Amino acid sequence: MANPHLDDLRHRFDAFAARVGERARPRARPGGGAPGALSDDYWANVQDLFTRDVSARAFRDLFAYDAQDAFRYFTREVDLDGVWPRPWYQRYPLAAWKVFLATAFRLSPARRIMFALAVPLLALVWLRFLIASIAGGQWEVPSVFTFALVSATLMFALLMIELRDKLALKGDLEIARQIQFGLLPFEPFSREGTSVYAAMRPANTVGGDYFDIIELGQRHVALAMGDVAGKGIPAALLMALLQGSLRTLLSAGLRGSDLMRTLNAHLHANIPSNRLITLFYAEYDPFTGSLRYVNGGHNAPFVLRPGGVERLPATGVALGIVPDAVYDVLETTLVPGDRLFLFTDGITEAFDAMEREYGEERLQDWLVAHAALPPPDLIESVREDVLAFCGNTRPRDDMTMMLVAR
Repeated sequence: MANPHLDDLRHRFDAFAARVGERARPRARPGGGAPGALSDDYWANVQDLFTRDVSARAFRDLFAYDAQDAFRYFTREVDLDGVWPRPWYQRYPLAAWKVFLATAFRLSPARRIMFALAVPLLALVWLRFLIASIAGGQWEVPSVFTFALVSATLMFALLMIELRDKLALKGDLEIARQIQFGLLPFEPFSREGTSVYAAMRPANTVGGDYFDIIELGQRHVALAMGDVAGKGIPAALLMALLQGSLRTLLSAGLRGSDLMRTLNAHLHANIPSNRLITLFYAEYDPFTGSLRYVNGGHNAPFVLRPGGVERLPATGVALGIVPDAVYDVLETTLVPGDRLFLFTDGITEAFDAMEREYGEERLQDWLVAHAALPPPDLIESVREDVLAFCGNTRPRDDMTMMLVAR
């Protein structure tokens, strides 16, 4: 006899699934073409989801290659040579303990605690199950508990394989971070009474912000700060392209507007169409304080003077948008006591938990109020103020600052 309640529940579930399938279905291609991946039959879609591209070889790879590769990854830094000669009742517990510690060491502190709770609990449940089965003289008839235990173990094994992939990627990212930081001049620069300090805090392991200090002979110094749209690995790759291209063009003798125009044309031809790069470039003379600059759509830097604040606005569009953009060169002078503060939008576009923006007005007020601090302390104070403003909200973008003090 049919159950009206179950029939109604099934009807509503089918209606919900149909709506989901309708929203997920790709729109029809102009002029016809192959039908979308989802059909009108929801249950057929579910069957297709769990059977598509499934083969016996895939399962062999999962239990053979993937499992063995994960085991080798977690044990590659574990010294097991002194373990295997021991009796079996000492050998396997000690080996498991060493692997457990080595795996926990790779995790962050909070995740380490979760791992330290989950693994022993699962092991204790298996031990209880085995002892109960042996004491009873026969294996227990499969029950809900047995199926739950097997399910948890399979899920744990799957998560360990996924953890191996994530930790391996994290290791590669850490190497990429070291390479990226090695490309940037974090060491303070000083010449003829002018000092330059810089700091960067990527939103992820690597970032798309760029800054550089390049000596142009014995007279001038090139100062650059750029921001690649986006963050993470794609932005970091484009940042490396920007740095290499800029330094190559400088070595070729290009300067000022010619440099920016050539760099823009090169980037337009070599970066994806949905990417752009803002760049502030200046040629500074430490002997006279003369600063000739080109601003390609970058945040206008602050010039902190004893009598007020000056901004250095954009003199052209961001790089990579149009191939024949024109960039004007403007000039200002830094006199003794002046400070030039360059930054990326990760500073001003930081948000707190209420979605309020840090903003350029707050940044300017902070710089004016703390202008007397030594340059490294001023940079650190800005960073701390932004992080305090964000509170528990993680910054969404890379944060980079440079301070030129004369």
